[in-house]
Amino acid sequence: MALELRQQVKLTQQLILTPQLQQAIKLLQLNRLELEQVIRQEIEQNPVLEQVELETKTISLEDISSEVKVDGEVTLASESPLGAEAVKEFDWEAYFQDTGSSYPSFAFEEKEAQDYERRLSKPENLVSHLLWQLYLSDFTEKEREIGEYIIGNLDERGYLSLEISEIAGDLGVSQEAVLSVLKKIQFFDPVGVASRDLRECLLVQLEHLGLTGTLAEKIVRDHLKLLENNNLSQLAKILGVTVDDVEAAIEIIRNLEPRPARNYADTEPQYIEPDVEVFKEGDEWIVRLVDEDYSRLKISPYYRKLLQDPTTPLEVKQYIQKKLKAATWFIKSIEQRNRTLLKVSESIMRFQRDFLEKGVVGLKPLTLKEVALDVDLHESTVSRVTTGKYIDTPHGLFELKYFFSSGYKSASGEEVASETVKQYIREIIAQEDPKRPYSDQKISDILRQKYDIKIARRTVAKYRDQMGILPASRRKNKIK
Repeated sequence: MALELRQQVKLTQQLILTPQLQQAIKLLQLNRLELEQVIRQEIEQNPVLEQVELETKTISLEDISSEVKVDGEVTLASESPLGAEAVKEFDWEAYFQDTGSSYPSFAFEEKEAQDYERRLSKPENLVSHLLWQLYLSDFTEKEREIGEYIIGNLDERGYLSLEISEIAGDLGVSQEAVLSVLKKIQFFDPVGVASRDLRECLLVQLEHLGLTGTLAEKIVRDHLKLLENNNLSQLAKILGVTVDDVEAAIEIIRNLEPRPARNYADTEPQYIEPDVEVFKEGDEWIVRLVDEDYSRLKISPYYRKLLQDPTTPLEVKQYIQKKLKAATWFIKSIEQRNRTLLKVSESIMRFQRDFLEKGVVGLKPLTLKEVALDVDLHESTVSRVTTGKYIDTPHGLFELKYFFSSGYKSASGEEVASETVKQYIREIIAQEDPKRPYSDQKISDILRQKYDIKIARRTVAKYRDQMGILPASRRKNKIK
């Protein structure tokens, strides 16, 4: 049988993500700060785009038409990356309005403009803070070299991560020389830095406070494990003192810093600004976008006139036409992003009205599917629009994802969210007797008796761990 090459025509259908659809999906996932940055970048790259001034007429989302004409070319709504039904055309006359100057607005940075961002205070780096003290101290050249080596090998807690013998071998010095420099650095600010473990860190701080030889030092040096288990009665028995003496010593230890580098973070602070806010007017809860005007854009009237001017070269018109199409897609994508975010946020708050009225205890179980059905969108769209976005409520700032959680049914059939159960567990533990804290099984029994919520002991333990609450054996003041 001979092999041969043939050509044939085949008609198939396949789903393709157009550049416009990719842009729409990308904008949908951005939070407010990220969107502001993208808008600035787009304005810099596309001269046809301008930001609407506050006094400029805003564009209503209800201004809709089935098609758009741009210099004789028609773009059908069905070609929109956001869907023919979801995104229809706006009143583009408002975007092409000829208010103000016909020339494009360019933002020139003044030579002596104030850079307020650079004036913001930043947390000092631990290494630079320690090196500053090292260079001001009375060290020889070799000791300074040892000090730099020690400071350069501190971990995120401020502890020394190398063995003394390893440092001595790397630098070709004696272990006694390394220990001498290490001891001096440990009394730098913050005191206890460069310690090799928790015990040494606490002992250095106690020595700095002049508490050498006290009961607090004995507990840290010899009985740290009993202190960790909070076994006061056994500590008192071993040390031959009263329980009150042990409690007084432990109070001193509690005021020490187990992580000397805590206030010297190397990471920049992460700023969170809400994308949506909800507030009450009369008997109604109002949901709205925060400062929506920042995303208002328009088409520059200057370039529209260039496009209509018969003396404009063909190459220039083609360039403007290309940028004009990109600008219209960008504006539509932003409008749809804002509209979808507002729609989804309103739906979530309708489901979580009890949360608005009562706080966390009023939180209800909610899934992406329920919201998706309510707003007639796909679950993936709801997931994208709620990721990384925050809502400002009367009870605080929450990520929109916070309101999606599993739940339980009470004996009366009422659904209770897992976050509500966690809040109940916090309240139960806050009211317990420190000398006889509740076990996980006891907390499970109280939830069933007091709140009609039936959950297993292991579920209580899981939620307690997630909230950073110690087990009963660690919370108990063991006085017998």
